[in-house]
Amino acid sequence: MAELFLFKTGTVGYRIAMTHPMKWLLATCVLAATPSFAALQQTAPIAPESAVSVETPAVPYSDYADLVIASPVIIDATIRSQVRLKPAEAPDVLQNAVRLYIEADVTALIRGTGAVPPRIGYTIDVPLDSHGRPPRYRKMRVLLFARGVANNQGQIQLVRSDAQRNWTPTNDALTRRIVREVLAPDAPPTVTGIGNAFYAAGALPGEGETQIFLTTTDHRPISLNVQRQPDQPPRWSVALSEVVDQAAPPPPRETLLWYRLACSLPAAMPDTALHGSEADNAIVREDYATVLSGLGPCGRRANPAGQ
Repeated sequence: MAELFLFKTGTVGYRIAMTHPMKWLLATCVLAATPSFAALQQTAPIAPESAVSVETPAVPYSDYADLVIASPVIIDATIRSQVRLKPAEAPDVLQNAVRLYIEADVTALIRGTGAVPPRIGYTIDVPLDSHGRPPRYRKMRVLLFARGVANNQGQIQLVRSDAQRNWTPTNDALTRRIVREVLAPDAPPTVTGIGNAFYAAGALPGEGETQIFLTTTDHRPISLNVQRQPDQPPRWSVALSEVVDQAAPPPPRETLLWYRLACSLPAAMPDTALHGSEADNAIVREDYATVLSGLGPCGRRANPAGQ
């Protein structure tokens, strides 16, 4: 007979006693998929029980954009308690790691389609320290990137193994900004690749324009346009409609449009997108490289695929 005391949201504590602890676990938790150990190491660091938050190094915009886009539910919460699950209750946890069941008090719902209870529960896999102990999260304020659990309003499932992040003013502000960008009516579409690319020479030597048409998940138009003028470096812009504004500047870094391009475009122009002469195709490749150079690296630090 195994006993465990659990305080459910909005109710007094009650006792659950079952012959098989695993049955209780499956009834009350949603287990995350087994992550890589590298991903585990990106969870919040060990903190003393008195800690409210822990500052961490700046995280790239693209990492938080990955989390926001993948998360129907984003919560600002303070961890109330943690329970280390036994190996029999978490048989798929990696070596030198442990699965915790965490209960947290909700401070704010940053993203979600409905209300959440004042207390939520979830599981997370974390690495053990050199003494075989897990991190101490009690009283830590965190940002949780998650999805809801069907028919269990008080439970969430983290979208990735590193989807519990330390709350800091910077992380909170960045998360909220990306949520606003993602939910805006004019949010740029998700780029899936390059459809076609053409170069058209102008009337003067050295004058011309490259147009690169991108493919998107919802088939909305988006194109890259590179203008060449004699004795001037190429200028490029992005068009989100059929109308091309050649004077428009490239998208600023750490914006959703920049992210859609820098983190989705292929590293080289695919041959299947080229339909001109060998000389024209060479210019298209050069102009595409100019665009990539202008965008800069995506800067993604965490595993974008998640677990």
